[in-house]
Amino acid sequence: MNYILKGMPLNKLQDFVINHGYPKYRAQQIYKWMYQKSTIHASKMHNLPMELQSFLENNCILNTLELYKQNKTNETIKFLFKTHSNDYIESVSMIDGDRHTICISSQVGCAVDCDFCATGKMGFKKNLNAGEIIDQLLIIQNHVKKPITNIVFMGMGEPFLNYNHVITAADLMNDSNGLNFSYHRITISTAGIANKINQFINDKIKYNLAISLNATDDETRNQLMPINKKWPIKKLISFASKYNALHKTGLTFEYVLIDSINDSDDDAIKLTELLKNTHCKLNIIPFNEIGN
Repeated sequence: MNYILKGMPLNKLQDFVINHGYPKYRAQQIYKWMYQKSTIHASKMHNLPMELQSFLENNCILNTLELYKQNKTNETIKFLFKTHSNDYIESVSMIDGDRHTICISSQVGCAVDCDFCATGKMGFKKNLNAGEIIDQLLIIQNHVKKPITNIVFMGMGEPFLNYNHVITAADLMNDSNGLNFSYHRITISTAGIANKINQFINDKIKYNLAISLNATDDETRNQLMPINKKWPIKKLISFASKYNALHKTGLTFEYVLIDSINDSDDDAIKLTELLKNTHCKLNIIPFNEIGN
């Protein structure tokens, strides 16, 4: 049996090594090798006894992704990864001055079906586990010299439809004994899954939250993002005060500019009115053509 160790929090890794007859402290060593040193071969975990190295090599999965292809345009690199189930996911590395932002995927495909999103045209295939989410970051970190400064769950998939694995992965990124990224550097972007936004706030999750708005009225948003029929704009705006009461950075609304659909002067005025007094941030995003 192959146990997937990549993506395990420390407490579960401790239970794992104890249940297999090894001292609890070995979990901390494995944890640091996997997350701090990006080690994917147990034979290189030199402070482990040979017997444990052999057990890990023969029975455990320490690496969940294969880098299949990368495509660089200026300071942007698109990474295509292959999972053990022979599915493909994308991540993006973007460097702008001192900032190195990565956009990582949370699902293979997506069920939300936003009209302007290429992933939505694929349909939904499966949720990524925490290891597959973490390995996107680790592989990019090993292939791009500039240190990562910002992590955004904004690749393929809807993060809040894979809530538990996404939060587990973010916690591993944030853990000072793991990847040690400040929670201020981690942003989860959602199309507006209201029940999960509410859970995120009630759970007092500390990471930044961004909601994709992309329209100033429900009729337009219904066309662009069918999920709006279930959770309309007014519902999403209502989360601002509750979220901002717990987060100094404030909720972010994202707005993708789509020519002749949501980019008029009238839209700008309506957007100003919608977000007035919400104390939220607005992130304007140029539309990236997806082709046919």
